[in-house]
Amino acid sequence: MCGIVGAVSTRNIVPILVQGLQRLEYRGYDSCGVAIQANGPDAQHTGALRRARSTSRVAELMAQVTEDKIEGGTGIAHTRWATHGAPAVHNAHPHFSHGPGADAAERAGRIALVHNGIIENHDELRAQLQAKGYVFSSQTDTEVIAHLVDSLYNGDLFEAVKATVLQLRGGYAIAVFCKDEPHRVIGARAGSPLILGVGQGETFLASDAMALAGVTDQIVYLEEGDVVDVQMGKYWIVDKAHKPVTRMVKTVHAHSGAAELGPYRHYMQKEIFEQPRAIGDTLEGVTAIVSGLFDGPNNPEGGAADKVFAEIDSVLILACGTSYYSGCTAKYWLESIAKIPTQVEIASEYRYRDSVPNPKTLVVTITQSGETADTLAALRHAQSLGMPHTLTVCNVSTSAMVRECSLAYITRAGVEIGVASTKAFTTQLGGLFLLTLALAKTKGRLTAEEEAGHLKAMRHLPAALQAVLALEPQIIAWAEDFAPKENALFLGRGLHYPIALEGALKLKEITYIHAEAYAAGELKHGPLALVTSEMPVVAVAPNDTLIEKLKSNLQEVRARGGVLYVLADADSHITSGEGLHVIRMPEHYGALSPLLHVVPLQLLAYHTACARGTDVDKPRNLAKSVTVE
Repeated sequence: MCGIVGAVSTRNIVPILVQGLQRLEYRGYDSCGVAIQANGPDAQHTGALRRARSTSRVAELMAQVTEDKIEGGTGIAHTRWATHGAPAVHNAHPHFSHGPGADAAERAGRIALVHNGIIENHDELRAQLQAKGYVFSSQTDTEVIAHLVDSLYNGDLFEAVKATVLQLRGGYAIAVFCKDEPHRVIGARAGSPLILGVGQGETFLASDAMALAGVTDQIVYLEEGDVVDVQMGKYWIVDKAHKPVTRMVKTVHAHSGAAELGPYRHYMQKEIFEQPRAIGDTLEGVTAIVSGLFDGPNNPEGGAADKVFAEIDSVLILACGTSYYSGCTAKYWLESIAKIPTQVEIASEYRYRDSVPNPKTLVVTITQSGETADTLAALRHAQSLGMPHTLTVCNVSTSAMVRECSLAYITRAGVEIGVASTKAFTTQLGGLFLLTLALAKTKGRLTAEEEAGHLKAMRHLPAALQAVLALEPQIIAWAEDFAPKENALFLGRGLHYPIALEGALKLKEITYIHAEAYAAGELKHGPLALVTSEMPVVAVAPNDTLIEKLKSNLQEVRARGGVLYVLADADSHITSGEGLHVIRMPEHYGALSPLLHVVPLQLLAYHTACARGTDVDKPRNLAKSVTVE
């Protein structure tokens, strides 16, 4: 969600700051802004803090900056996804602070600050600051931090920020500078990502390495509790105990070219059609099922996963949103193939409930970004309960999640721009299926013949997905029926129940049609009351052991006048008729069928959204990377 970019340089860094925000636009935002210490052609403002803020797109912010001739070598910029206070200019970052009772000149601002995260004790701090005479111009928790820094400032911004973070409760990544100390920006993080970029004679801060693509590839990943003092071509870091510390500089190639739209109408469409390539890349080089596939970057010498897999006797999956549904799918695989008891938990619920820890549990986190706040917090909660065996399935090898888990499988979906996740989901399923097979083999529950069969099926997945994508014209016809509707029902059974859940989520996210998913056997226990000719019912109907049961459920819908849209395998003997629309999948794909059946549901949501004219890639109220609770 929110994005941060900061810089200290001898050149005008405004274009770099704004370009960094543009590269982070895909995360979702309601407003944006930039603040600099002026040293441009307007002598009237030299040395002062100047800013521009907008509730429009970053392009509008750039036009405003250009018109106002805002230039400088020290600055910060931000894209905001509203939490505290409505999406309005006065709530947009950066926020300024001035001392209580300051005269008109000082009210131009002394402290400038941007912030990702949520400060839980902001009301308490606000009351304390108001008692000191500070005046608030926004409803944000962020302005509280700016005033707090100002109240603690005594000529050294680094010391003021270190004193400030000791009073904050919650999650944050901040970047702050002061007009009294040119060429200096202070950053701090706890619970939200923040990185340092090392350039030639200049230094940067950002919430994501992509923001600095083309500027520098020398990246320092700040750890939990770090505070960094960024100056011209140099920096100092202290840890959460405020002791000096050295963090490794890594070369990170964050290519912005991956975000180019190309011939597609929207990024979501592009990413749906990239799935054959993404799955092929994710499974590239897998010639045998071995535990070493999951050693991850933290274990370059190998052998770590082998020891862990031999010891564990259960699996706990922690995830949110679409990643949670991939975990629900994996539960069926892990229990039916690997015979390992598996529990799937919504991360934001797990961390706040009493649970029974088992030190022999493999804790598996699933996240596209590797920075999902609730999932990171749930991981740390599981570790605090005495469950040390952790593994992540993640799309970003340099993320906090990968660094904090002992094992990892890095999917290779590439950059996913659309808020509604598509290729990240299918590549997660690919990684989780491999994990299932690796655990089954370690436990002696996978024969050589079965292993060969599964490997063959996985190698065929890119071609199978291409065949499914060829169904797009038929799905467009369905979308025309869905576009005027306001409610929809999705049904699935067994392994495909989570796929129905994911299909409903996609429709909700980008079309704003109210959609719910149920296990088809639950129809008669309540949801059947909703069925009318105005509520289309989508059924995922692979030709598996539950097909006859599912057919009975479909008859229950037809008998009540419901209109069915069925994704059926070629040999399932379900034919189109009055009130029954059938799209035939190219082939039945056994255990890997969920990877194929989800693709038509993605396309259905996409084309319905196009027909309704919604903002497909940036749906209202949503963000790509959810870094707050």
